[in-house]
Amino acid sequence: MTTKVLVVDDSAVMRKLLAELINAAPDLEVVGAAPDAHGARELIKSLNPDVVTLDVQMPRMDGLEFLERLMRLRPTRVVMVSAHTEAGSETTLRALELGAVDFIGKPRADQPAALIEYAEELTEKIRGAAAAQLRRPAAAPAGEGPVAPLPATARNAANGNVIFVGASTGGTEAIKDLLLGFPADCPPTLIVQHMPENFTASFARRLDSLCAPRVVEAQGGERVEPGTVFIAPGHSHLQIVRQGSACVTRLSDAAPVNRHRPSVDVLFDSAAEAVGAKAIGVILTGMGKDGAQGLLRLRQAGGRTFGQDEASCAVYGMPREAALVGAVEEVVSLGEMARRVLATAARSVA
Repeated sequence: MTTKVLVVDDSAVMRKLLAELINAAPDLEVVGAAPDAHGARELIKSLNPDVVTLDVQMPRMDGLEFLERLMRLRPTRVVMVSAHTEAGSETTLRALELGAVDFIGKPRADQPAALIEYAEELTEKIRGAAAAQLRRPAAAPAGEGPVAPLPATARNAANGNVIFVGASTGGTEAIKDLLLGFPADCPPTLIVQHMPENFTASFARRLDSLCAPRVVEAQGGERVEPGTVFIAPGHSHLQIVRQGSACVTRLSDAAPVNRHRPSVDVLFDSAAEAVGAKAIGVILTGMGKDGAQGLLRLRQAGGRTFGQDEASCAVYGMPREAALVGAVEEVVSLGEMARRVLATAARSVA
């Protein structure tokens, strides 16, 4: 079955380029293109596309304002197309809060070789969006202060455990929901979210402003301690390694794994080796299979493992693949994930 796509961008050149890249995929079809929000609104009504690619910056009504209205009146699967800038990353994160399924940077028409890789990423994200569950935007407004976390069983009840989290499509909101349930002195936590390098720093800052624990983009060489959450930078694999009696973060620019850098498998593999039975692995919403084998190795090393359930996933891909290979010990809804993970950390004996 062909997925119908509507392209919305104020640039005629960009509309043409995106349409060509999308139409090259046999299972995707661009059924229309609009230069602004007004045109998009009319085409959505008449064409009923499965997925809309939406430019962040548009005349008269910007992408965010249009997205907010669209998700309120006619929820639609949207992939945001954003410039690779700090301002673009902040806007994109807000778009994901408003209900956009995923995002991608703008292609560079002057780099033909890079267009092949970009086309693969774009079409994969559109397919993921088409498979995603539609959801209403979060009720809490952006910029609100930290939400009161779930009470820990005991203060700093990490017992030497370290939490490892992997996510992709729909993961930015899932990770936020998870961390909102963590206390300020939560077990040390390392997270891989598939995201370009210019977006992860903004993502970490946004989480830090909303959540009780300290959230930072990993730099490499930091001591892994309770109360700190490390986000993998978009250009590097994130690992945990032993350094004497302590554990520290390590970044690597090794080749992508499962077409991703950072890769969830790389993080989970390092957890199995460095932490073993003290590791708690969590795989959240996302398309593809990154993290499945790594979570299995983490479980085989004695770690505890959790997978997000299908009902609460934006895209039930990565958790499904992990469950199929026997990597998931317990399937949990997103709303209960923080409570279950923290309870497991508190019960484990150092």
